[in-house]
Amino acid sequence: MNCIIIDDEQLARVIIKSLCKDIESLNILDEFSNAIEAIKYLNDTDVDLIFLDIHMPGFTGLDLIKTLKNPPQIILTTSDPQFAIEVFEHEFIVDYLLKPLEINRFKKAISKAEKKQIKISSTEVEKEISSPDSKEGYKNDFYVNIDRRLIKIDIPSIYLVQAKGDYINIKTEDKNYVVHSTLKKIEEKLPESLFLKVHRSYIINIKKIIDIEDNSVLIKKEVIPVSRSKRPELMKRLNLL
Repeated sequence: MNCIIIDDEQLARVIIKSLCKDIESLNILDEFSNAIEAIKYLNDTDVDLIFLDIHMPGFTGLDLIKTLKNPPQIILTTSDPQFAIEVFEHEFIVDYLLKPLEINRFKKAISKAEKKQIKISSTEVEKEISSPDSKEGYKNDFYVNIDRRLIKIDIPSIYLVQAKGDYINIKTEDKNYVVHSTLKKIEEKLPESLFLKVHRSYIINIKKIIDIEDNSVLIKKEVIPVSRSKRPELMKRLNLL
């Protein structure tokens, strides 16, 4: 997750940066001693997480929260516990950490942010992948969310979709795309006339098959396993002489 730190105390910023160094999923893009400069930065740069101090001279952390139109996730850092109930009315507030920051409590807050980020990405992927209109007719492209950008993928260019844990790897003629989703979800979006799930971890574009041998197919330079239960359907779908 790409992050920024907003705190008027230099020592506080140093401590947060130090804690973030031990967490691989965090990437600190920048730090700010006042909220106004941070707002200017956020107008031009997308971030996933903000570490935000509440009490700052002039323009406070609460003022910044009210200013942001599309706020990313925010972890509040403060020495004052009195605003906890008020700020948690906002869904984008992940946690409320009291200074001095404690490492285990800090990691727990990051864990919350990571889980929420995965949930956000998953929801966006489901919305952005276009559905086929029918078995005979389908849209030629769909969009996936990668690093907060919508990337257009041409469906016929896809030759392989591979499941890897909670992610899927969509391989096209030009590029590979890794998105948070499941094989089942994308299988429902792909036209049956072009695609077939040949294994619990693979969906192939049958038009891209180069060779078939025993229980495997060759697509590009990749050998893809075909389960015994799927082989009859594959052979049925091929245009055999």
